[in-house]
Order: sequence, then C-alpha cells, then structure tokens
Amino acid sequence: MTISVLVVDDQAVVRAGFAALLNAHADLTVVGEAGDGAEAVELAANLRPEVILMDVRMPVLDGLEATRRILADAVPGEPPRVIVLTTFDLDEYVYDALRAGASGFLLKHSSPDELAAAVRIVAAGDALLAPSITRRLVEDFAKVRPVLPATAGGLTPRETDVLRLIARGQSNREIAAGLVLAEQTVKTHVSRILTKLDLRDRAQAVVYAYEAGVVAPGPRR
Repeated sequence: MTISVLVVDDQAVVRAGFAALLNAHADLTVVGEAGDGAEAVELAANLRPEVILMDVRMPVLDGLEATRRILADAVPGEPPRVIVLTTFDLDEYVYDALRAGASGFLLKHSSPDELAAAVRIVAAGDALLAPSITRRLVEDFAKVRPVLPATAGGLTPRETDVLRLIARGQSNREIAAGLVLAEQTVKTHVSRILTKLDLRDRAQAVVYAYEAGVVAPGPRR
C-alpha cells in the first residue's frame, strides 16, 4: 500500500525534484503538485493526500494559511499530515506552522533518504520532532510567546510527566526508559494525552506544553 503525497512549492523545478525523489520509492506516490497555497487547498480537498509537503513563502496564499484551511476542511478523523518545507533551520515561520497544525518540518536541502523517511514518519501518525533543531526552534519561539498558567488540561500526574518529556523531544522508547515504564504503556499515555487535550499529534502536544507552561523554554534537562 502506497502513501499518497501532495507537493506544494512555488518553484516548478523544486516541485519536480521532490516528486521525482518520492516517486522513486515503491511505497510513495505523488498524486499532485501545487504552485501556491490556494491551489494546494483545492487539490487537498479533491485528492485527499495522506501527506502534504508544504512550502511557506508562496504567492496568492502562503503555506501557513493554506495549512490552516486544509486541516479545517479535512474529513473528520482523516486529516492529511503536513510537513513544512523551509530553506533555513531558523525560519521564523516554523513555530507558527506547528501551531497551524503541521506535523513537523523539513529543510529543503535534506537528502532523498531523509525526505522519504519524513513522509513515512508523519504518515504513520508520528511527528517529525526528533531532530534537536526542532526542539530549539520551538523553545526559541516559545520564549517570545505569552505563557499561560501551568496546567495540564485534566491530565494525571503521570500523563503530565509524559507530556513534559514529549515536549523535550524524547521518543516513546526514551520516555519509557526514563520513567521506568513499558513502551506500550507510554504509547497508551500519549494516546490519552492527545485525546484529553484534543490534539492531532505530538507536534501539537509540544506547542501546547510550552504555551500552557507545562514545560519552560530552555536547555534540555
């Protein structure tokens, strides 16, 4: 079974390059290409891709607003996963893209293997948050955002602990080791956290944790 992908970028050469790289993998299929955010919204509704590679700086409608509209209009329970494409690892739009509902981000100069892996990761329901650069981006931008009073939205103390570690960029395996839990137990906690907080995935959980004051910006501890 293949993963369907929509590639969105205002440069035709970039779109063609990404499409060729993805189509070279038997389990990935590019079902469409869009040159601006408005076209992306239309194609996403018609093609219903599982994953969207979304550029941010585009004419007509930028990638942030396109992401918001696509996810708002998605079929309940079947939203596409959006990977934001960025040229620089300190792109000022990355944090806002995560807040808009993106499942992660990818540098445009990533290798073909990294590109394919990113699509598979988000298609599986995970967030592209493992790289330390993502943690730094979220923390840097969280520093200039108003922080709400610390709250965990009705989570149990253990679930709050798990949320805090998710926000630090830890995988389920790392969380399990740190809290001395079975990895399956951690997966259950993560599922309950997302359900209780009405969050789409781990990317949104990270943003929530910082904005709700569950974890404070700063070096990883």
